[in-house]
Amino acid sequence: MTQVRQAVILAGGNATRLRPYTDRVPKALVDVGGRPILEHQLAWLAAEGVEHVVVSCGQRAEALTRHLLGRTLPLEVGVIVEERPLGRGGELKHAARALPRPDAPWLALNGDVLTRFSLEEMAARHTAAGALITLGVAALRSPYDVVEIGADGTVLGLESAPVLPQRVNAGVHLCAPEVVGLLPDLGDHESVTFPLLAAQGRLAAHEIDGYWRAIDSARDLREANRELKHLGWAA
Repeated sequence: MTQVRQAVILAGGNATRLRPYTDRVPKALVDVGGRPILEHQLAWLAAEGVEHVVVSCGQRAEALTRHLLGRTLPLEVGVIVEERPLGRGGELKHAARALPRPDAPWLALNGDVLTRFSLEEMAARHTAAGALITLGVAALRSPYDVVEIGADGTVLGLESAPVLPQRVNAGVHLCAPEVVGLLPDLGDHESVTFPLLAAQGRLAAHEIDGYWRAIDSARDLREANRELKHLGWAA
């Protein structure tokens, strides 16, 4: 069984779509359900057995570092600063090289993702597939009503905000150690590394059977606050 003991959190984005919440703090410190996104992530990772996290940040890195200093955290956390824009793939490679166990698998998590699911189950899928990267994928609910239209143009029915049949990349990836060498120094791994591994049959998917939401806009933030309160996870 693959053991997931280390992780990278990518928290270097500018988060312009979350303004004004990000005018003074980085997205990772935006409050959701009574505590910052980052603290939700660290609590989940620790509960799933992760022992060490590297947080990669760029804009307002000093604010994130100050927030972590002196706090009692559920696992070891290191902060690495992206001194110049590297793209998401370059940022991920830079951060992964700072992990304490270079020969062990690692989890990559986007800094705007709130999720709770079993990493043990994801690791089992990763091992069974013989994959180099296993993508967490999630169901997507349409923000709009979907209209069913007949051949003659007649509206046959409407469905309010249905769950779509496609799955989306959830921003959570389980990576084999050798993935670091396959990431670009500059640019986006999702347009470089993912297609390469997919062509080789070394890219797998694991459907998230639990909570998932990406906090990409003020609307997402409102929905997440409502959901966490409903689930009893708000502070």
